[in-house]
Amino acid sequence: MTRDSEIPGKFRNKPGQRENPVRTTTRLHELRQIRGLGATEIARRVGVSRQTIYAIESGDFVPNTAVALQLARLLEVSVEELFLIRANAADQQAGNTRAELLATGRETYSAGELVRIGRIGSRVIAAPAARFLTFLSEADGAISKQSKARATIRTVPGSVPNEGCLIVAGCDPALSVLASDLKSAGVDVINVPCSSRTALNWLRNGLVHVAGTHLRDRESGQYNLPLVASLFEKKSVRAVTFAEWEQGLVVRRGNPRCIRSVADLAGSQTTIVNREKGSGARDLLDSSLRAAGISSRSVGGYDRLVPSHMAAALAVANSQADCCVATVSAAKCLGLGFVPLSKERFDLIVASSEMDTVGMRALFEVLNRAKLRRKLAMLAGYETRHTGETLI
Repeated sequence: MTRDSEIPGKFRNKPGQRENPVRTTTRLHELRQIRGLGATEIARRVGVSRQTIYAIESGDFVPNTAVALQLARLLEVSVEELFLIRANAADQQAGNTRAELLATGRETYSAGELVRIGRIGSRVIAAPAARFLTFLSEADGAISKQSKARATIRTVPGSVPNEGCLIVAGCDPALSVLASDLKSAGVDVINVPCSSRTALNWLRNGLVHVAGTHLRDRESGQYNLPLVASLFEKKSVRAVTFAEWEQGLVVRRGNPRCIRSVADLAGSQTTIVNREKGSGARDLLDSSLRAAGISSRSVGGYDRLVPSHMAAALAVANSQADCCVATVSAAKCLGLGFVPLSKERFDLIVASSEMDTVGMRALFEVLNRAKLRRKLAMLAGYETRHTGETLI
């Protein structure tokens, strides 16, 4: 159980008191080096995690009052010497921010659509919020104007591009589980749903920190690594396994159409929803149809595209389609039937240059925790014995 003193956040205000528009900088790294104290030792003596210390040092989070006092006492300085508070004009009023928009090219966005904002180096990145929601999603602003791959964002007062977050692109519905555990470790995550190929292209273009992929190489039968080798220079990226899953046919509860294989998708009244080219689901459907000698033209709904595993499964759940190809986690989440077609490996690809950042250290640490593995196994139905293993 997480201790209250370990939860990073802003200094707490009295009930009803408005939060001051301020930002803080810290001398924690400088002062502990002067005193010869490592992050692990500081964390142990204050009673927080090592990752929390790194998050404080990077300026991603300000600790609560109790932790701030303990740190100041340990380092023999005042809280005011340890944390320098400065006003930030961007926190006082809403304003416009120019950003590169993570858009796939198949969707257009209107004024008012919500986005999360992050930074990669000097670049400001805006990620559109998911459209399949029950409540408003967490957001830093809304699109004011879009021009191709760039957009003007009307930001929420108090929101500035988050330099300490991780922007993670990929299609796995369980990336939200990873984001939750990273948030508990003091690292904010912006998840961007997209196909595996799009995620890799964004990573190659420096638009995301992490790309999730599950693409099978036809010649070797291997997942992900052959394609990664063709897209990136040697040693420029690292790959780590997230999980192994089953992908297959997601059908309505009770399987009223009696769909048992891809052969049942042709020459009948059965309709599907499909994924875009470059996605693992589309690759699996196309290869299965070829193996069965079935033309895609004979499959009803083949050209009807949706942007994610969950969107596809939701269309089936709402009786807008009889079937789709998606992960077992999407079927499990919505209580749908599932006919397995393939066992696949979903890997996370990251730039080698980012490996020593606070966010990336936290990512690899969380991937090797038993807690995450238990969640992925129970909630998503994944195989996790190789989770956290570095491949390249």
